[in-house]
Amino acid sequence: MANESALISKVWNFANVLRDDGVGYGDYLEQITYLLFLKMADEMARPPYNKDIRFPKIKDTEGAEVPGGETCDWQTLSRKRGAELEAFYTQLLRTLALEKGMLGQIFTKSQNKIQDPAKLLKIIDMIGQEQWTMVGADVKGDIYEGLLEKNAADTKSGAGQYFTPRALIQAMVACVAPEPGKTIHDPACGTGGFFLAAFDYITAHHALDRDQKAFLKNQTFSGNEIVAGTRRLCLMNMFLHNIGEIDGESFISPNDALIADEGIRVDYVLANPPFGKKSSMTITNEEGEQEKQDLSYNRQDFWATTSNKQLQLPATHPSLLKITGEAAVVLPDNVLFEGGAGETVRKELMRATELHTILRLPTGIFYAHGVKANVLFFDNKPAAKEPWTKEVWMYDYRTNVHHTLKKKTMALEDLQDFIRCYNPANRHVREETYSEANPEGRWRKFRYEEIIARDKTNLDIFWLKDQSLADLDNLPDPDILAAEIIENIEAGLDSFRAIMETVHGGGEG
Repeated sequence: MANESALISKVWNFANVLRDDGVGYGDYLEQITYLLFLKMADEMARPPYNKDIRFPKIKDTEGAEVPGGETCDWQTLSRKRGAELEAFYTQLLRTLALEKGMLGQIFTKSQNKIQDPAKLLKIIDMIGQEQWTMVGADVKGDIYEGLLEKNAADTKSGAGQYFTPRALIQAMVACVAPEPGKTIHDPACGTGGFFLAAFDYITAHHALDRDQKAFLKNQTFSGNEIVAGTRRLCLMNMFLHNIGEIDGESFISPNDALIADEGIRVDYVLANPPFGKKSSMTITNEEGEQEKQDLSYNRQDFWATTSNKQLQLPATHPSLLKITGEAAVVLPDNVLFEGGAGETVRKELMRATELHTILRLPTGIFYAHGVKANVLFFDNKPAAKEPWTKEVWMYDYRTNVHHTLKKKTMALEDLQDFIRCYNPANRHVREETYSEANPEGRWRKFRYEEIIARDKTNLDIFWLKDQSLADLDNLPDPDILAAEIIENIEAGLDSFRAIMETVHGGGEG
């Protein structure tokens, strides 16, 4: 077998060759996913694993087995050449999409995007030359994660909305500090970044016994992802990192987490939901009157009637948690200041949970432009007369912070001061870095009474002076300034679109 660096180089080089021929990272990534799954399933069916993995015979477009049809497996596929290869591969993808469990989820809506049989054969040969079950999970994971990030960075693919910066994920996980034997859920899991970071954290910080390892592999993680292609990438990403079984059930649901309470109750929720505002569905609570919409659904556990998904999402997270559960969730700025349903959501979040920490994030860290976001950390609590939130600690990592996706990317090291201030070992023991003597301190607490007295219970609080306004001689580099201008314009346009949608919707009523 080729050494690990040579293997990584081989996969990457072929991605570049295909890209020059008009095959994007996304299409290459999908075909790699299908073929890797088939090859690894073939290896797992042989000694020493001897798994009973059964692949179906070719089926027609109606789902009926073709008389004398060949088996949809790696051995059959790897023998094909030319036009016969292309035809069989297309039939194989269609057939496997009809299966149940992990197999069906991997191949849901699968298509052959590489029309040149010679190039398809080259990928098959490249994968066929390796024993992938013998390749370390870290190497397989590095290859796949690299392709996912390249795909996210390719703005044409639109995949950036499903990709959260790894440094941010790692910092969130480090603060929550998940423990073995506990469950972790992501209601909008994308390609599975939070799962991988939590997996790595648990294995690095705990000496796991056999039962804990089995629980971590097969019972710790669950999530929702409504986009079939993204769900496929998540499942493969997990499997390549040694999470889940190739012949097991999928732990990623295709259902929209907003539609209904599926009864899941977990120890941790880690999430970065998509930031789209408008939903075709309006959620009503038991007291709210239904807005006029084409579709609606009722959630008794929700706090307000709204069609704004950004406000719907915060209410789903406490519903997913056990009474002792903890959450760390990325949410856009408007969740902190928007009136109406937004104010209701903030008050209820502070009443029903202990909202103890907010991290203000800088611009220039997300692949989707115009995103201004924060991380909210809160602990679920039992029902009580008095609000559970007593004080909210805020860390401003936005003011006077400048990042770009290429030249000045955010690294985990950039968030170490926040992690230190958060104090994961005992978050009840904290010290402000802000004071009258140090007005530039980024870490400051606000009492519940102060927040509730603010107009609309506004949680969009900042206190640091913008140095670029005071010191024109020390402006950021031009590319950083340009990126920030784009971010602000995009954010403004997004707000205008939301207003227009509201006005347009009201006009129809």
